[in-house]
Amino acid sequence: MAEILKIDDISVSYGSIRALSDVSMSIDEGAIVSLIGANGAGKSTLLNAIVGLQPLKTGSITFAGETICQSKHHGSLTTDLIARRGIALVPEGRHVFADMTVEENLDMGAFMVKDQSVIEKRKDEMYDFFPILGARRKQKTRSLSGGEQQMMAIARALMSAPRLLLLDEPGLGLAPLIVQDIFSKIRIINEENKVTVFLVEQNARLALRSSSYGYVLENGRIVLEDKGSALLMNERVQKAYLGA
Repeated sequence: MAEILKIDDISVSYGSIRALSDVSMSIDEGAIVSLIGANGAGKSTLLNAIVGLQPLKTGSITFAGETICQSKHHGSLTTDLIARRGIALVPEGRHVFADMTVEENLDMGAFMVKDQSVIEKRKDEMYDFFPILGARRKQKTRSLSGGEQQMMAIARALMSAPRLLLLDEPGLGLAPLIVQDIFSKIRIINEENKVTVFLVEQNARLALRSSSYGYVLENGRIVLEDKGSALLMNERVQKAYLGA
C-alpha cells in the first residue's frame, strides 16, 4: 500500500514543556492505525499537529506527497487548507454544536462543499449509515445521548469526504456496547468507504484488535511500533495497557 501520511521527526512544545519529541511514523493508505498511550502522553497533541492546530518545533508532516506542516511554519498550510486536502479530525469530547440540530451540525461538516445537491446526498448517506441520526435530524444535539453525539461527530467529519479520518478517543465515556457499535462503524468506514483511519483510544485492546498497525507513545516519544496483532502479544504492552 502507498503511504498517505508521513510524520518525520516532529517535536511540539507548550512554552518550556516538550509535549512531543522526535516523533516519526507512517500511515499507509487504506489502513486503520492506532496510537495508544497513557493520559498526558501527547496523543491529542499529535493529532492536533497533523491538522495544523499545534505548530511544530522541529520536523515535518507530509500528506499524499505534499508537505502540509513543518517547523517554524515555513510552508505550513492553515487548518482549513489541510482539511481541503482531505483530512478530518473528530476531536476528543466530540465538540458538537449543542444548540444546533443534527442536520445543522452535518451542514457545518460540509462547509467546504459548494454544491447543495452534493451536501444533501451526503446527509442522506449519513442518515442511512447512522439511522438514529436520520430519526433525530431535527432535534437539538444536546438532546442526544453520548453515543449518538459521537456518531454525529463522526458523520459530521465524513461530510467533507476525507481521505484520512483522525479519531481522538471515539469510545471515551461510552458504555461498552456503544463502543463496540462505534468501532464496527469505523471498520465499515474504512473497508467500504475506503477511508484511511488513524485513531487514538484508551481501550488499547479494542484499538489494536481493530488496527493493522499500531504505535505506543510514552512521554511524548514513540517507544514501540508493530502490527496491531503483535502489539497485543507484546509483554510490555500487556502489562502497561491491557491489564495482563
